Amino acid sequence: MARGEHHRIHAHDRVQRNRLRVAQEAARLMSEHGIRDFHHAKRKAAERLGVLDEQALPRNHEIEQALREHQRIFQGESQPQLLRSRREAAVEAMRFLQSFEPRLVGSVLDGTADSHSAVCLHVFSDDPEAVSIYLRERGVPVETQNRRLRVSRDEQVEYPVLLFAADSLPFDLTVLPLNALRQAPLDRIDEKPMRRASLATVEIMLAEEDNQQDDFERKLAAALR
Repeated sequence: MARGEHHRIHAHDRVQRNRLRVAQEAARLMSEHGIRDFHHAKRKAAERLGVLDEQALPRNHEIEQALREHQRIFQGESQPQLLRSRREAAVEAMRFLQSFEPRLVGSVLDGTADSHSAVCLHVFSDDPEAVSIYLRERGVPVETQNRRLRVSRDEQVEYPVLLFAADSLPFDLTVLPLNALRQAPLDRIDEKPMRRASLATVEIMLAEEDNQQDDFERKLAAALR
């Protein structure tokens, strides 16, 4: 093998190793410190590891894969319970907000939610104040913020966000116009339309989890006879 080819392969392997190291460290930071921004976690991980090469920085989907693996290894018992409690809370909130066509989004939907995760919902109204008024009239104190979401590769739009807590769980509601029901904003991981789930879909997810647990318990009982 020519010397130049050997150096090229060695450099490529080093970049791939660093990508994996940064992805794993970013996943650890997200899991243990509650960082939810992939870019921030990636930069912080690279800084901690002394990785300066931009090519050695993992893509968001690589960090998400590393996060799932981290949770499987280090939070195999606790994380599924935390996820379940948040999905159940999401169902309660979506029933409460049913007139605003709520959709579940984010880590509670994709299965990576942990103790730091809020229940994130998209709600829809052409009057941005309507959701806030609805909550306050029912005794729910809310904090308001704004969030920029990508609606196309070249355009970002700012939307109001309502934050509140219920049963010690944080909730994060992004208020979008009704026409956004047809086209979701772009996902931060793959820049494709964001995954969203209706109340009926989340209820089906929970029922399927119950069925899987029942099947597991039946098989375990049979094996122990």
